[in-house]
Parts: sequence; structure tokens; C-alpha cells
Amino acid sequence: MNWIVRCLIIGAALVSAAQGRAQDATPYPTRPVRIIVPFAAGGPTDVVARILAQNLSDRWHQQVYVEDLPGAGGNTGTATAARAAGDGYTLYMMSTGFIVNPSLYAKVPYDPIKDFAPVTLATASPNVLFVHPSVAARTVQELIALIRSHPNTYSYAQPSTGSTPHLSGELFKLQFGLDLVMVPFNGAALAVNSTLAGHTPIAFTALPPAIANIKQGNLRALAVTAAKRVAVLPDVPTMAEAGVPDQEADTLNGVLVPSATPAAIIDRINRDIIAVLSQPDVNERLSTLGFDPAATTPAEFGERIKNEIAKWGKVVRAAKIRIE
Repeated sequence: MNWIVRCLIIGAALVSAAQGRAQDATPYPTRPVRIIVPFAAGGPTDVVARILAQNLSDRWHQQVYVEDLPGAGGNTGTATAARAAGDGYTLYMMSTGFIVNPSLYAKVPYDPIKDFAPVTLATASPNVLFVHPSVAARTVQELIALIRSHPNTYSYAQPSTGSTPHLSGELFKLQFGLDLVMVPFNGAALAVNSTLAGHTPIAFTALPPAIANIKQGNLRALAVTAAKRVAVLPDVPTMAEAGVPDQEADTLNGVLVPSATPAAIIDRINRDIIAVLSQPDVNERLSTLGFDPAATTPAEFGERIKNEIAKWGKVVRAAKIRIE
């Protein structure tokens, strides 16, 4: 009798496995898939999206392409993604602005919780404070002294209004009462280029877009906004080590889809993105560029989004930053 029961259990398990394989075999995708990036090409969000797109194309045997839709601090591209069909053929690559903008702007054209379904967090990277080599300061404390001794002289570049680099810059100003003009750009690449040219001698950006020029000596990194030093720039102190505590901030990149997207498709995309991020070559490439691969379940990512909305909402209110 026990033998018969065991056979029935094994048979049921085999049927269940076969059904699971049948569900996985449901045709998806059968046509090209786009990843909307709400910023200009060349920034950290765009870089992560293109790495995923290339590898998902190989895995899915369908073209996965990136569509950059910059504007309004990321709100333009985000609104387009929110209005897209929930069929799995539009993915949205979010950055931290996605969760900051509802507190920053008087009105945003999307609801971060109701309009989107989380798929997975993809990467996290700290921000970095850097200067043009012509700036005399070689430490954060020297930079503070330099700005104080030359009021109405210095400006800093930031990649997107409401991004964590922007908020880091504003908190830096507030904490030390600095007369420092904020210059917003429509993407990290533009902010980096402005500092390279000396137009904005100081900048706060995510780490990846600045790494190459920092390593080549074209820019001088003064500190990173991480809890500990990063492996790619071991000689650069954290903000806390540099005498500026309570400035930890990550730039997050993750994948969401319109809220109407079926759970089965979300699970499929989640599994395949995690598989891509687990590939040694992809992991190494992201790490070399300054990204920390950070795949999650949809539920974990959804909880992270809610926590980040609360965290940065407090910062925006404390810094009294508001865009009408």
C-alpha cells in the first residue's frame, strides 16, 4: 500500500512539473521588447538597461531595445511607461528619481505604487563627489573652506533634478551653509562633461559615469556616498571618513512593468533578469563599472520602493526642495 501511495505522489509531482514546464513554454516574447529609460543615453540607468537588453535579446531570441525618453527629471519617460499596455512588451528601467519625484514635484504624471508592478532591483551604486583638477581642494574639508572663502563663485553639476546625486549636493550645501550654485543637467554624461570642461568645477553624480575619467586623472574624486569604500576606487574615502556624516545614498536601478502585466510574465522576466545578472561576465562588467548587482524578488523590490519613498520624502522636505 505504501508503495502504491509513493507511486501516486511521484506521479502527481511529475504532472505538476510538466504543467510548470508547459507554463514556461507559453510563447513570450514573440516580438521585440522595449526598455524605457527616462534619462538621456550614457547615464547609469541607460548603461544598465543596455547590458540587460543585450543579454535578454540573446536569451529570448527576440530584439530587446532601449528607448531613452528624457525630460522633466524622468517624469516624461515614466509617464509613457505607466500608460503602456500591460503585456510584457514594455519594461521600465527606474532610477531613484522614480521614488523621489512624487515628493519633489507638486504633481507627477504617475503613481509609483498603483501604476507599476515591480519586477526586480537590478543594481545599486553610490554617488561620488568630484571636482575638476584645476580646483585647489584635494579633500572635502578643503573644498568646504574654498567655497566659503569665495562666495558666489562655485557651482556644482548634478545629473537630474530629484536624483540622489542632486539631493546629496543640496544636503551638502545645507549642512555647511555653502554658497554653491546648483546646475541641473539632463543626464549624468552631460554633468560629467560639464565638469571635465571646467564649466561646473564641482559635481555630484552616480559613480559609474565618472569612474573612467576619475581613474584617468581627468577628474578628482573627493568622496563617495557609501557606507564603506568601493573596490573600484579604494583610495577615495566615504563622505563620513571625509568629515561629512549622514550622507549615504545609492542610485538604484530596477525593472518595473505597467501594473496590468500578468503575474506569469512578471515571474518570467524576473527569473531571466536574475539569470542574466548571475552570469559571471555580466556580474564582472557591472562591478567594474561601479554597479553592485542586486537582484531581488518582485515582492522584495516592491518593499524597497516603499521604504525609499518614505526615506527620500523626509530628505526632500528637510531640504525644502520643491518643483511646481
